Amino acid sequence: MTWKLFEGNGTPKPDNYWPKPGEKDPKTKKEKQNPLPPPPTWRDFSDQKVMDERRGKTFQIPKDDKIIKLINAALFLRRPLLVEGEPGSGKSSLAYAVAYELGLGEVLKWSITTRSTLTEGLYYYDAIGRLRDTQLLNKNSLPNTSNQTNPETSLSDPATKNKQNSPQNKQAASALDPIQNIGDYITLGPLGTAFLPPKQGEPLKPRVLLIDEIDKSDIDLPDDLLQIFEEGRFEIPELKRIAKQKSSVEVRTYDQKIRTIENGFVPCTVFPFVILTSNSKRDFPPAFLRRCLRIKMEDPKKSHLKKIVNAHFNQEIANKAEPYIKEFLDLIDQGNKLAIDQLLNTIFLLVNNNLNEIDKKQLKAHLLQSLDSSTIAEESEDDSYG
Repeated sequence: MTWKLFEGNGTPKPDNYWPKPGEKDPKTKKEKQNPLPPPPTWRDFSDQKVMDERRGKTFQIPKDDKIIKLINAALFLRRPLLVEGEPGSGKSSLAYAVAYELGLGEVLKWSITTRSTLTEGLYYYDAIGRLRDTQLLNKNSLPNTSNQTNPETSLSDPATKNKQNSPQNKQAASALDPIQNIGDYITLGPLGTAFLPPKQGEPLKPRVLLIDEIDKSDIDLPDDLLQIFEEGRFEIPELKRIAKQKSSVEVRTYDQKIRTIENGFVPCTVFPFVILTSNSKRDFPPAFLRRCLRIKMEDPKKSHLKKIVNAHFNQEIANKAEPYIKEFLDLIDQGNKLAIDQLLNTIFLLVNNNLNEIDKKQLKAHLLQSLDSSTIAEESEDDSYG
């Protein structure tokens, strides 16, 4: 039986090719198997919380005492941790490993682009959505002016009073008030959520904030981040302006919760554990580097890779992965840039499926292609593994 679901022959699969959950074969009375097998553990998005926990559980920190010491130093000093290294070296997974081992909850991730700003990380105010909703409510609540009655008479008319007190009219009146429902249009970003103080009675433990690929940012963002890290607090101007009229406002957080902001001000009482990752594509200002602890992720060793493979696969597959680990390390020694997930992809596809030798040889050349190559890999000249 071929492993190729898509055959490129232009012939559609039968209607019952993809079985429904729990559907049984009428002949064998057994549950039909999905033609697409379960995904790799690192690519299973069916439950994001479980996936994040698994990522922290399966990530194996290199047995480098320096890395362990610097992680603990960042926790004690309340300083950001700048983690540098090649793509796929495990920089981001470090945050999930710390969160999992220390029970710090969901990792708040902020993926940086060239357009990222400090305000984006702190909060988002949907001013356009608020204006649109206000206009829509006003339009829907316009009174019918035809056949108007005498104002003096209508004031004492019970029907008129009921209409004025209707939920629709109350909603419209609320929309006209500039301070009502403003919290419905404010969402804290990952940085803003990480700075929230714990609720009364909650443990005083830090949140984990992952600022991924900070080297992609605009030139000013590192300095802006430095300022907020030093101050340990921030304001939301839209709420600060109305603090006298409405001191407490409920807003949504990045992790889909509701929190109350007092007087438009967010004080950081427990500094988050901040990991900033960088692919070493740029230099950072000395003032920024001075306030960060820095870790360099080195090339993986054989013992480290074996632990990672054992964490993701059963023992039978892990035993067959030895040749692929060796070739992976040999390619790195030859100057190729490879990511650990390339090794995991290779093992999952070539060991865990019924592939013929030609398919294995061709796929291995592509799966283990150097990341610094701009051309598609050709077939490897080496013999394939059995």
